[in-house]
Amino acid sequence: MSVKLEGNILVTGTNRGIGLVLVRQLAEMTGEQAHIYACCRTPEGPRAEVLEEPFCVVSSRDSGHSSNDCIALRGKPIKKVEKKALFRAPRLLVVLDMSDEDSISAAVQVVSKQIGAAGLNLLINNAAITKPAIPGPLSATGKKDMMEVYETNVVGPFLIAKMFLPLLKRAAEMDSPEKDQGDKMSCKRSAIINISTSMSSIEKCPEIFAIDQRYPYRASKAALNMLTRCQAEDFKSYNILVTAIHPGWVRTEMGGEEAPMTTKESALAMLSVMSSLSNKDTGMLLNWQGVRMPW
Repeated sequence: MSVKLEGNILVTGTNRGIGLVLVRQLAEMTGEQAHIYACCRTPEGPRAEVLEEPFCVVSSRDSGHSSNDCIALRGKPIKKVEKKALFRAPRLLVVLDMSDEDSISAAVQVVSKQIGAAGLNLLINNAAITKPAIPGPLSATGKKDMMEVYETNVVGPFLIAKMFLPLLKRAAEMDSPEKDQGDKMSCKRSAIINISTSMSSIEKCPEIFAIDQRYPYRASKAALNMLTRCQAEDFKSYNILVTAIHPGWVRTEMGGEEAPMTTKESALAMLSVMSSLSNKDTGMLLNWQGVRMPW
């Protein structure tokens, strides 16, 4: 059964690549039916891409923006709005550094004030880094690389899910049509989606290891898979779905120009999968087509 994604949706890592396109497509698909919180560390950094529509900045901690600016990524301020007009605005950009616990806490507080009693329906943990530069052989990899990648790719998603759990539980407790049907879990109701990768699969590791080693990235995403599985077990009593999704080999800064999929193709495919997830999919690792992948 497919459901329409709506309610309060938060996406991390949205200043470029897949995260940016996920936000674009969610805004187009949901219209006024959803409040979208696009989170990123440096919304106007030199590597940021452009959002066509303005997102009102609601967290200005160390960002250089006031809380009543509307901006386009790597663009000039588009317009000013009154602070009271920010309340429940449909599209909000939140400054968030997934490697900084204080930044995560501040962002959660800002989003909580915006959401109020409604709860958080969908959390998409997309933000991730890779170090050292691809292919990342053992000889070029040090302790600092391992620690920094693990902190952003695993600890960040762990903390943000933990801090948002009260809002996810609140959304799950609200009345929804799914309650009276077979499946009590869905991305429309309350869910965490952790964006993983085929490189996280221990079974599939030998397939491309010779050309792409990336020890920190592989290990961190394998850990993210375990985090997904643990959260799924922990949160199932609250009817909160937790699933990891591999977006495919995508033409991004990390994926490279030889990748066969565009960011739009990947984002649309994953959103289609998210709209169809149910009880049977919690705790699973799926690809962009909804097919289960080996751990």
